[in-house]
Amino acid sequence: MEISAFAAKLAAETEKIILGKHDRIELIIAALLAGGHILLDDLPGVGKTTLVKTLSLASGCASRRVQFVPDLLPSDITGMNIFDQRTGEFRLLRGPVFTHILLADEINRAVPRTQSALLEAMEEQHVTIDGETLPLPAPFFVLATQNPVESESTFRLPAAQMDRFLMRLSMGYPDAAEEAQMLRNLGDAMPFDQVRAVTGPEEILALRASLQNIQVSDAVTEYIVALVAATRGCPGVAMGASPRASRALFRVAKAWAAMRGRAFVTPDDVQYLARFVLPHRLLLESEAQLAGRTGETVVAELLESVPVPPAQSGIYDE
Repeated sequence: MEISAFAAKLAAETEKIILGKHDRIELIIAALLAGGHILLDDLPGVGKTTLVKTLSLASGCASRRVQFVPDLLPSDITGMNIFDQRTGEFRLLRGPVFTHILLADEINRAVPRTQSALLEAMEEQHVTIDGETLPLPAPFFVLATQNPVESESTFRLPAAQMDRFLMRLSMGYPDAAEEAQMLRNLGDAMPFDQVRAVTGPEEILALRASLQNIQVSDAVTEYIVALVAATRGCPGVAMGASPRASRALFRVAKAWAAMRGRAFVTPDDVQYLARFVLPHRLLLESEAQLAGRTGETVVAELLESVPVPPAQSGIYDE
């Protein structure tokens, strides 16, 4: 199956439950293909958990949910070796991280020690338990949620962990027409039984590997580097985006181009995706925050100021 057809089928199946969020669903599919993870930074009740369940059903992937709370331990996520009195031996009790799609619900409610239990899994695709390294199922995709309004009994995610998320998205409230349609379709019950698997883990991995064939010209590559580098010397920014951000933008731009049926990445792809890939990786100085600047406004300014490669013949598909 071509990536564009795959994305269209997966989005259509997901939209049987999730209404009016086609652009966000496409971005999540792009992250899945690019091997990244998503942070859903949004208010309660807008469908974050429902989205994850629907996506797991449509993708044919196993999913687990972990409710992050202050007393959650790292072993509650990764698992542990327990002593079996019947056999007199230790046996491995695998944690919920051993799945394809992990919903880390309200991730900022856990203490930093527990939050960091996901770092190895998200970056290396494996976990270490009592000195033994264990691979995770592939693909492994984390969708974490947090409430951006409440701060009581929460622990801000450190920069190292924010950098592990390929994109930070917000679902947002539906408009009146979408909410009315939601009540007509889903008011009595969520029809999860109507969602069918249109793909599977093996096909997702094969499509992910095929992204190597998507071309990124030298001009577009240099544009990605210029955008990311501009965040590091930007006034009011204490910490700019890392080389991991450059690689994330490079990978997801390939997935986005393939979803649109193209074999090459354009500057438009980079400009659109930079608004979701870069802002959460920036640490602003306190004065800039007090002045009302955010990661989003900084990236918007840089997209206006960093020169875009000219549209010359062959520059994007060489």
